[in-house]
Amino acid sequence: MKNILIQKRITRKRRKARTRAKIQGNAERPRLAVHRSLKHIYVQIIDDKAGNTITSTNDLKLPKAKQSGKKVDVAREVGKLIAEQAVAKKVTEVVFDRAGVRYHGRIKAVAEGAREGGLKF
Repeated sequence: MKNILIQKRITRKRRKARTRAKIQGNAERPRLAVHRSLKHIYVQIIDDKAGNTITSTNDLKLPKAKQSGKKVDVAREVGKLIAEQAVAKKVTEVVFDRAGVRYHGRIKAVAEGAREGGLKF
């Protein structure tokens, strides 16, 4: 069992490295990076050229009323929240970085929420 978990982790790191080799954020189109854990979801907008994070948020920063419910619904709200913050910092276009995870479920919900909030991918 332990070897299977280690192999899954190694495979995900390889997928992440493969996609990061193709995706690079800059001042015009920063990178929207999503990290999904079992309980929470974290989102950052990163300018890789300058090496700084423009804005970040997670599901813990949502109001208590929006933190409950299905994880997919919470992820959609996080996407809307990051879009609001990005538009306030005059960022309208981003490159989506799913970090080696399938574009499905909560990752897809974050992307849809960000699009609803006004970001373009």
